[in-house]
Amino acid sequence: MTEPLRSLLHASHLLAPDSLAATVAAHARMLGARETVLYLADYEQATVLPLPGAGVPERQELPIEGTMAGRAFARVEVVSTPAEHGHRLWMPLLDGVERLGVAEMVLPQAPTGDQEDELRAFVSLVAELIMVKDAYGDVFSRLRRRKTLSLAAEMQWELLPPMSFGTDRVVVTGGLEPAYDVGGDSFDYAINGSMMDLLVIDSVGHGLPAALLASVAVSAYRHARRNMLDLPDIAVEINAVIAAQFGASQFATAVIARLDIDTGRLRWINAGHPAPLIVRGSSLVQPPHCPPSRPLGLQESKPACCETRLEPGDRLVLYTDGIIEARSPAGEFFGEQRLADFISAAAAAGNPAPETVRRLMRHLLSHQAGQLQDDASIVVLEWRTGTERQRQRQL
Repeated sequence: MTEPLRSLLHASHLLAPDSLAATVAAHARMLGARETVLYLADYEQATVLPLPGAGVPERQELPIEGTMAGRAFARVEVVSTPAEHGHRLWMPLLDGVERLGVAEMVLPQAPTGDQEDELRAFVSLVAELIMVKDAYGDVFSRLRRRKTLSLAAEMQWELLPPMSFGTDRVVVTGGLEPAYDVGGDSFDYAINGSMMDLLVIDSVGHGLPAALLASVAVSAYRHARRNMLDLPDIAVEINAVIAAQFGASQFATAVIARLDIDTGRLRWINAGHPAPLIVRGSSLVQPPHCPPSRPLGLQESKPACCETRLEPGDRLVLYTDGIIEARSPAGEFFGEQRLADFISAAAAAGNPAPETVRRLMRHLLSHQAGQLQDDASIVVLEWRTGTERQRQRQL
């Protein structure tokens, strides 16, 4: 470990979140960076916003589309451009495959290969510090909101896992809109050994009541999953909690899924929800027909489990009806086929799952002229054989 990294790591132990930007800039100067500015992506992943700090140069927020900062974020690559009396690097801030934002570094001259490697390591440490320090203050979450979150949305964002996670075997990423006013939609995932668990849920209603139901349902799901229950028993536990706490007038539709990442065996329970989709290359593959059970909160018996097997490279798509039922001003539904076509085109273009979902949600908003009529959430999982390590490194 080089001295700048060692020094930053040592300083981080007693570092308040609102001192991070200044501390990073000071340590980056040890690596030759005259200026260093950290930018975090907003909740919609439409812009990156500069993190202020003592001695940190003032910057404006930048759109992800059409800027060098946005290119570094979207493509997950270092972007190098000339700067006045020097050289500017835009470097993605990554926690695994989770994109937090970008770092701008202005250097006296273009870095050598070894210098760039050291800068990459430095920025990697900075990203991990952002993840850690976010739990201790509000500075990052305040920065990321370009407008006020509703109370329901505040609850949902606190409930969510990180938006993206990846290994050499599986990549999963989620999207949620409207980002600042979402109510009843949510998702969750967890990887334990060779099993990847997924949940996508749509609570009846809107606003705070729907968010409360979703919060209870996701907590019940985690409780049952962590107690190592099988899928039907997980559904039974969630159903019982909703029925006991909310009565017959409130319920939630959901898909509860489990993938064996060693074999590709996929099992799921459909509780009154849109069926999963599988995108294989450029084709939409319908899973075997499996009649859905009743929504969670209304079930009277243990639900049946559905099963199929994925092939390497398949993308499993779980979503709420707000995706396919999004209607344009002319009345045209977004639909399953458009959803599958978008994902297959993104795969053909080489876009990783996180960028695919980001672009999909922007496209969905555009389809509805910027105003969603219902919550819309999605989880895309890409299953791999484990032999694509080079591609994983490119993410």
